Amino acid sequence: MSATGPSPTDRASAARAYRPALRPGVLVGPPLLRGPRTVHLIKHPVSGAAFEVGPKEHFVISRLDGTRNVDDVVAEYAARFRLRLPEEQWTRLLGLLGTRGLLAGSPDPAPPEPRPARTGTFWKGSRRTVADAHGTTGRLHRLLRPLLRPWAQLPLVAAVLVLVVAVLADPVAALDGTWELLTRPLVLIPFAVFLWFSICLHELAHGIAARHYGGVVTEIGLRWRFPAMMMYCTVDNYLFLPGLRAKLVVAAAGAYVNLVLLLPFALWRALLDPADPGRPVLTGMLFVGVVQALSNLVPLPPLDGYRMLGHTVGAANLAPETGTYLTLRRQGRDAVAAYPRRARRLYTSYAVTAAALVLLAVAGTGTAVVLLLFR
Repeated sequence: MSATGPSPTDRASAARAYRPALRPGVLVGPPLLRGPRTVHLIKHPVSGAAFEVGPKEHFVISRLDGTRNVDDVVAEYAARFRLRLPEEQWTRLLGLLGTRGLLAGSPDPAPPEPRPARTGTFWKGSRRTVADAHGTTGRLHRLLRPLLRPWAQLPLVAAVLVLVVAVLADPVAALDGTWELLTRPLVLIPFAVFLWFSICLHELAHGIAARHYGGVVTEIGLRWRFPAMMMYCTVDNYLFLPGLRAKLVVAAAGAYVNLVLLLPFALWRALLDPADPGRPVLTGMLFVGVVQALSNLVPLPPLDGYRMLGHTVGAANLAPETGTYLTLRRQGRDAVAAYPRRARRLYTSYAVTAAALVLLAVAGTGTAVVLLLFR
């Protein structure tokens, strides 16, 4: 036995026989287009720290399951990319993963510093209002789970679609009803309070839907921009939820709940006599509520529809990256040569779509105001 320890040959053999594995709970995200690059997010299960890797690094990381050594990974890498994985790159990647505590057996990093319960100022800030947001949404999810089954959701979805079509099919009645609502403060004020609570339930719906798909809800609180104050609900691993459907459902859950809450008003209106003076007011309430709910599905930041579009097209930070692309594009084709064709088409299409949506929103709002004022 040598007193100097293992020889270089022994160390090399041990390194080649090493079968690394990711630590349990590490989250690996799907491919996302970010500018000219395709990236994957990797997130630590304890610290919450996340970083990006490219497709080749993701290919290697996804094979670290404790059953493959360097020779196995190199062979699979060559079959996939028709390139040999350099051993120094393998060593560097393992070193990076080990340093970040992402490999099995790595020491636990220091837990993240807890966020203060309140941040900001009187004019702008937020305050955490629920001590255990994950547990609270979990209890709500267990309570509401029977209503999340198809036998309950399919009739609700059908009723919501009928409501939206019925309200938007008669814009003249909708605008007349909105005017009636605006001129009756004793009705308008309670309805405004209802809408505020509806928005709060909108946020809780995101959290409950996330819990349904295995998400982690980290915070529930109030966020204010004086004089407005709204509830917020933060889903920590939203981007890592399994599959596109889960992400779309979580993003759309808030607007869907806003529409479901309008169904009692629609039933009330349907039961009234057509000549009843309360019908126009209820029509206005339904119109305002439907517009408020559907506006969240418009694909502009920071609305839920913007997140849904990003998930659908597989792109991160769609609006900022579109702005960056357009800035570079004005410098000439060479400035965007690194962008693949898909990225160029996507960012150009989103720029045109966003501009059209803004113009439509301005024109629609202006038209509605003029019709209300000069009716």
